[in-house]
Amino acid sequence: MLKIEEPALVVFSGGQDSTTCLIWALKKFKKVSALTFNYKQRHNVEIECAKNIIEILNSRKDIQLDWLSNKNVIDHIIVDIPFLSRLLKTAMIQELEIKYDKNGLPTTFVPGRNILFLTIAASYAYQKKIRHIICGVCQTDYSGYPDCRDATIKSLQATLKLGLDYDIIIHTPLMWKNKAETIKLMQNQGGLDLFKYTHTCYKGERPACGKCFACELRLKGFKEAGLKDPLEYKSL
Repeated sequence: MLKIEEPALVVFSGGQDSTTCLIWALKKFKKVSALTFNYKQRHNVEIECAKNIIEILNSRKDIQLDWLSNKNVIDHIIVDIPFLSRLLKTAMIQELEIKYDKNGLPTTFVPGRNILFLTIAASYAYQKKIRHIICGVCQTDYSGYPDCRDATIKSLQATLKLGLDYDIIIHTPLMWKNKAETIKLMQNQGGLDLFKYTHTCYKGERPACGKCFACELRLKGFKEAGLKDPLEYKSL
């Protein structure tokens, strides 16, 4: 398959979905950069996972992706936005109970997080003359997060195009896939082994707790896909 000559930027957390998107982007675009956000998240271990995955891909160690060109080095930028932890009270940042609130939203919801991330990503992309932004939001298995919905992303893309007067394109390759389908996509791309280096657990535990919403959804996806999760868990 011929790759798109234009560069692309992946919003990359070091989690299962964003890692799948990173591999998807590497197959689709000739030059890929990754943007990781440090907002003092409870599971900040994911930042170390993100660094490790980029290092593995750039060094070609511990992974077999025959289609990955040695010339394709990923630039990795980590952006610190600690102010979120001062403004917001959420189980994704503070040591709060992970549960569903009275409105039906999980307490892990960080209001406006994806909107903020994509706005910052678009500003960076504008400066670097990058039109294509890739993120791993998903409406099928989105836990009720309203900023993961297709309508939100399409509306934000339109706003960014107007506000920057620049043809930003936000790609969401996982939008209509459930976790099992996402796992199959990664398998088809040859990157399934990379999942052992990703982080999903909302509690920030490593090995993963295996019991929080995120761990349960991930394990359910692997079960439905008929595959074994290479990630290590404390309990199953």
